[in-house]
Amino acid sequence: MSTTPLAVRPALLLGLPNRITLVRTLIAMTVATFAFRTGDLAWLVLGYFSYWFGDSLDGWVARKRNEESLSGAVFDIVCDRACSFLLAAAFMATYPETIGPLAIYLAQFGVLDTMLTFSFLLWPWMLSPNYFYKVDRPIFLWNWSKPAKALNTGAVVVSLVVAGHTGAQWLPYVVAIAALAVKVVSSYRLIMILCGRWLAAPGNPR
Repeated sequence: MSTTPLAVRPALLLGLPNRITLVRTLIAMTVATFAFRTGDLAWLVLGYFSYWFGDSLDGWVARKRNEESLSGAVFDIVCDRACSFLLAAAFMATYPETIGPLAIYLAQFGVLDTMLTFSFLLWPWMLSPNYFYKVDRPIFLWNWSKPAKALNTGAVVVSLVVAGHTGAQWLPYVVAIAALAVKVVSSYRLIMILCGRWLAAPGNPR
């Protein structure tokens, strides 16, 4: 019996990118727990920073070391949801006025964005959503290009901070609804492509 599968799996699961993902998730969730206890905005800011920085770092390391893997992509996606949900819950507990826009955000990120992100698994040759432009460039640009990734969570959080300092409580709702609209349009386009009703538009990542 070949021992190759047993030799490969530890390398994929225990590689440096996955270890970074694990550590940054533990740090972000620990900081979010402190935010729950203290109600201090500084802990929330630190939690989001550690989440975003770690999320960028593990992907960069994986590409730099040529260690991208299917298991790593799935692990990263799951950890992103864990961090986002706990940090959002801490935000809502600390600032109840954020419950409305964050509920909209969690609905789109936890349901529609999760479905979209995992759709890369439908193409066995694709290692992560970062290569979805090879299937459909518009969906990639709206969801996984660098600006789209930055805006998906960052815009909502920044708008909440701005609203807290200016009193513009409408702003987070506008941002959250706009993000939801992007996910709805992207999901509809993906479904039409999968059903064969629309042609996919592969292209380059820029």
